[in-house]
Amino acid sequence: MLDKVAGAQEVAAGMPFNPNKAGEHGDASRTPQAGATCPMKHLFGGASTTGETTASDKVGAGIQPQGVNPTVDPLDRVRVDATGQRLTTNQGVPVADNQNSLKVGLRGPTAMEDFILREKITHFDHERIPERVVHARGSAAHGYFESYDNYSDLTRAAPFADKGKRTPVFVRFSTVAGERGSADTVRDVRGFAVKFYTDEGNWDLVGNNMPVFFIQDAMKFPDLIHAVKPEPHNGIPQAASAHDTFWDFVTLMPESTHMLMWHLSDRAIPRSYRTMQGFGVHTFRLVNAEGKSVFCKFHWNPVGGTHSLVWDEAAKIAGADADFHRRDLWEAIEAGNYPEWELGVQVFTEEQADQFPFDVLDATKIVPEELVPVQPIGKMVLNRNPDNFFAETEQVAFCTAHVVPGIDFTNDPLLQGRIHSYVDTQISRLGGPNFHELPINAPVAPVHNNQRDGMHRQAIHRGRVAYEPNSLAGGCPFQAGMAGFTTAFSSIDQKLQKPEDKVRGKPELFADHYSQARLFWISQTPSEQTHIINAYRFELSRVTVPAIRVRLLSMLANVDAELAEGVAKGLGLDVPAPMPLATNAKAPEYAPSPALSLLARPGSAGVKGRKVAIIASHGVDAAGVQAVYADLLKAGAVPRVVGPYLGQLKGVDGAMLDVEISFEAGPAVLYDAVVIADGEDSAKSLQMEAIALDFVRQQYNHCKPILAIGAGASVLKKLGVQDQLPSGQGDPSLWIVDAGGVTAALAEFKGALAAHRNFQREAEGSMV
Repeated sequence: MLDKVAGAQEVAAGMPFNPNKAGEHGDASRTPQAGATCPMKHLFGGASTTGETTASDKVGAGIQPQGVNPTVDPLDRVRVDATGQRLTTNQGVPVADNQNSLKVGLRGPTAMEDFILREKITHFDHERIPERVVHARGSAAHGYFESYDNYSDLTRAAPFADKGKRTPVFVRFSTVAGERGSADTVRDVRGFAVKFYTDEGNWDLVGNNMPVFFIQDAMKFPDLIHAVKPEPHNGIPQAASAHDTFWDFVTLMPESTHMLMWHLSDRAIPRSYRTMQGFGVHTFRLVNAEGKSVFCKFHWNPVGGTHSLVWDEAAKIAGADADFHRRDLWEAIEAGNYPEWELGVQVFTEEQADQFPFDVLDATKIVPEELVPVQPIGKMVLNRNPDNFFAETEQVAFCTAHVVPGIDFTNDPLLQGRIHSYVDTQISRLGGPNFHELPINAPVAPVHNNQRDGMHRQAIHRGRVAYEPNSLAGGCPFQAGMAGFTTAFSSIDQKLQKPEDKVRGKPELFADHYSQARLFWISQTPSEQTHIINAYRFELSRVTVPAIRVRLLSMLANVDAELAEGVAKGLGLDVPAPMPLATNAKAPEYAPSPALSLLARPGSAGVKGRKVAIIASHGVDAAGVQAVYADLLKAGAVPRVVGPYLGQLKGVDGAMLDVEISFEAGPAVLYDAVVIADGEDSAKSLQMEAIALDFVRQQYNHCKPILAIGAGASVLKKLGVQDQLPSGQGDPSLWIVDAGGVTAALAEFKGALAAHRNFQREAEGSMV
């Protein structure tokens, strides 16, 4: 006790006053100082109790911790495995009987004193936390980010400090509108959130698979989500924007026009999370050690290419496998086909931004890559699935306010609102202010602050000091000064010093609502433009109020006449007069941007992770199937033998071939390509199976690669599939070969598989 009192006196006397106080005023305050500290010679001086050296199995070894916070150690510290262990209650009490509740007599009432039953049922009742209002349905994985070089000239952010530096990440992909039980392949924006566990704290880059958004100001976010969610009077529709309230809202918000073009394009129905771009959406700042800052846009580009489904596929997959994207991500990682993305940045100065024909603080605008090229600065690899979906994927909490030194905000009014909204949401959803202590959210960097108490507190802080400045804890934890996070200086901020500049409004350039929507439209290929028109038709056909349809057409009339006419024709309407513009200023004109087309992003991963169905029946050339299977597997593809039913098929030479999945369980929409195996009897059997014929028909109509070997060509003939397109040109994604030509055809087949899809069939109207 005397040592404790003496230690407290000694450390307090070492700081007779706060030496930093004078630096908190005037010009001196522009450069924050490192906090004043006082060395603690006697450990008891900062102890909570004199008994802290007392050891036990619960409190530990009795060794005084110094500058340590074990709650941010690797997740191994909280992993639990019950192998060889007996069943207990949450209090560690062994459970004798987990089959029966305690009753008063064998046929009597259950006793209130059965604490084992009550604990079990109570925990079950509360196993589900409130789901996210948006991004409720998600899938996630662990991995790492590796910097290509030292980018300290651009930013002091820890992930970019050295060439080859690796930073752990946890990435969550999600849909926006649907609830947790909704399907993966609905038409929707996809969330793309990355948590970097840097050695200077957690940085959350919380973005989407589209680089723009529907609204310009966070004030409108609740309205947007209320409009797109199921209508409140009947709870319909789930996970869909094709209804009255959504289109009523967006047609009264013309700034949404650009985002609607992305939303109605194939970008809204990605093939997989692995083949999906990600964007930071907003303009951020990169700040270097000298305090110099530049503007920045973040881009995630999948190495496997950017690919999407077609609408017919997306709708059918929702019924065949509602977990299609979740399963694809999980199985790819489990199989060692680790998804990769390259992180690129568009970097530009405020002076350059002032010359752009749009405002970089407007989240409904992109910075075209022809104007500012994307500079690759690192790659991200996802190489481990979560151990527990709830503890990690469901409890992870992202927030745009989680930045590290070297990353800073801009005055984007949508971003400014998000900085508040995410933290506020997590407090409600995760039960209190200590959600950051959940293992998946805890940083790998040390955490030391004066926050105490609150629901679900995990850390047990020693000592009696929970404030700063202090002397009783030697001034600790102390502020880091210039080594810590400092807000970047902005000339824009300097312009906002006059009271009259505090207004509720938007900059003038925010009033241009259509020029970049037109940029997106003219940058698409003819097939992609057709898909956009069809998507508008579908969505608007679900709108029951004719006036809303007409209002949408008046918006599109400001984008492109062909687009407006195509949509109007499908709705049985005439194109109305264009919607009045919000500005008289001349709209900028953009040349097409090839980078905005999906077909310009095939990727460099080849056939890695692509799923190929090899369809067969009895009488198949089993040896030929095994050879094709081995070739595809070696290339990194995922082949599957699909047949009429599970079991074994008898080959022409008597060899047996295992069917891995049936046509019913593995329909065509789950595969990226199909091989029709050789064998006379096999081909005849497939021609008699309606489900097999429909399998091939869908693969053909969805413009996927098809390889028919030997007698397998008769299946195509039965369907009326030609090896030439109506133009007379050979179908570049269709091969009909005999057994001797398989090797050469497989090489070409894999090339087409890597490109994902060939829309020439669709464009020339050769559907069957």
